[in-house]
This record gives sequence, C-alpha cells and structure tokens, in this order.
Amino acid sequence: MTDIVSTAVAARTELTLCVFCGASQGASPAYAEETQALAVAMSSQSWSLIYGGGTLGLMGHLAKNLVRLSGPEAVHGVIPEALIRTERGVIKPEVIEYGKTTVVHSMHERKALMASEADAFVALPGGYGTVEELFEVITWNQLGIHDRPIVLFNIGGFFDHLLAWIENSVVQGFISRGTADIVSVANTPEEVIQKVQEYKLAVGRHLLDWKSKDMKTSAI
Repeated sequence: MTDIVSTAVAARTELTLCVFCGASQGASPAYAEETQALAVAMSSQSWSLIYGGGTLGLMGHLAKNLVRLSGPEAVHGVIPEALIRTERGVIKPEVIEYGKTTVVHSMHERKALMASEADAFVALPGGYGTVEELFEVITWNQLGIHDRPIVLFNIGGFFDHLLAWIENSVVQGFISRGTADIVSVANTPEEVIQKVQEYKLAVGRHLLDWKSKDMKTSAI
C-alpha cells in the first residue's frame, strides 16, 4: 500500500501548530529548555502557534519565546474566561510579549477554535487537560474528521507510559495495529518538525461522512 501524506501539510511550508502542554513548568528543567528549543525550531520554519492562551508554565514559555523570535503575529492564544486567573500571571498580557489572545466562553469553544486554525497538533508534557486535548484529536483522526499530523514531543521520556498503554491496548485488542500509528513520536525539536512534515496517514482510519446535511459539521 502506498503511504498517503496528510493533505494538511502536503506541499506547504508555513504551518500553524496547535500545541497542547502544561500550565506548569514540571519537575525537570529539561521541559522548559526543550520547549524553548521547539520555539527556535518553529521560528526557523516560519511556523505559527495556536495554543491554550496561558502565560504560565510550558504554555507561556513556548508563546513568549516564539513571540520573541518571530513577532506577536506568530502566536494566537485561546483561553476561556473562567481560566484567565489560573492560567495567566496577569489578566491582560501584552500582545508584544505573548501574541494575540481570544477569550471564549467554554472549553469546547477553545478547542474548536484551536483546531480550526491548526495544520498539525503537537503535545508536550502536561497534565489532565493536555492528555484530554491530545486524545480528542487522536479520536477525530481515527474517525476521519481530520487527517492532520499528531506528534508527541516525548521530552525526557515523559510519554513513555502513555505509549506503553497504547501498545498494551493494541495487544489486548482495543486499538488496531494500524491506528496505533496515528500518533508520531519525536524526541527532539528537530524531530517534531520532521514528523509533521513527513506524517503519513495511518492504516485503518474510519473514513466516515462528517459533512452530511443530516449531521452537524465539525468545527475542524
């Protein structure tokens, strides 16, 4: 079978990455260091960022560094009003420091807007919210709602246990061997770029009709 390249990235150079990551720095300085290195790699490709809009933790670190390197127009943060006080150090961060911000009413609106602007999805270390966002876009890919690249940036082996769970789910018959490949794994910022650019669609995806007149059209 011939490998099929994602239509979201085929023959394109300037992409927008939707990045999921923690509002905390994590226990190891490597998380912040590699997040900053990812900003450098993205800037070198003239890639933009859409993310959860926080100014704290890895979220803020990535946004601030990409703005520093590529300018505020390269970053778009999307945050629900209820999370402003917990995911930001200030209520109204400077555009010249963290880029453009859109305030929405709900988590659903946040994820829909982020997905609508994304050419690919990348997950960095984070907590419940990061994993929830990651698995939603994995499921959407499996169901044929989108065909965009999904990459885990496995800083310091952070996602090793999650990858082991996927493999065990394959062995136990809950995930097919083909759709286990929906997720690509990168260990360096340079590999993140490469995995996005070279992403191949997984075998066994469900190519369902999500644009029927009898169904609500997906936000992405």
